[in-house]
Amino acid sequence: MDRRLMAHQPAESVNWHPAGFDHFTGDVWFGLMHAAADADGVSVLGVSFAPGARSDWHSHPGGQVLYVVAGVARVHAEGGTTVTAGPGDTVHAKPGEVHWHGAAPDSPMVHLSITAGGDTEWLPRKVSDKEYGA
Repeated sequence: MDRRLMAHQPAESVNWHPAGFDHFTGDVWFGLMHAAADADGVSVLGVSFAPGARSDWHSHPGGQVLYVVAGVARVHAEGGTTVTAGPGDTVHAKPGEVHWHGAAPDSPMVHLSITAGGDTEWLPRKVSDKEYGA
């Protein structure tokens, strides 16, 4: 019988990095929780957004699940309406669905980003203040 232990990553060992402004507006930090074992594997990131901060428009080849841990999130799929999500809520973007996500204007937000199927596909455009406020 195989008695290997599951991998354990203590919270203090997560290395949080600023996301930068190439693909984000505002202050955003991320910490890798689980790296994909291969190009099609599952990746999990913790992402922390300051109030009003948001990602650029993007998609994921295998889709994305967002699990809101704290604060208030805004998530918008191209051509759809903006969803507001709070702690414990889950939002699912289908494979290839163009979308953005971030914090509400008056609340920081932390979510887990769970993706599979390869790297994020960033579109060359920011989410405008008008799009964010809609």
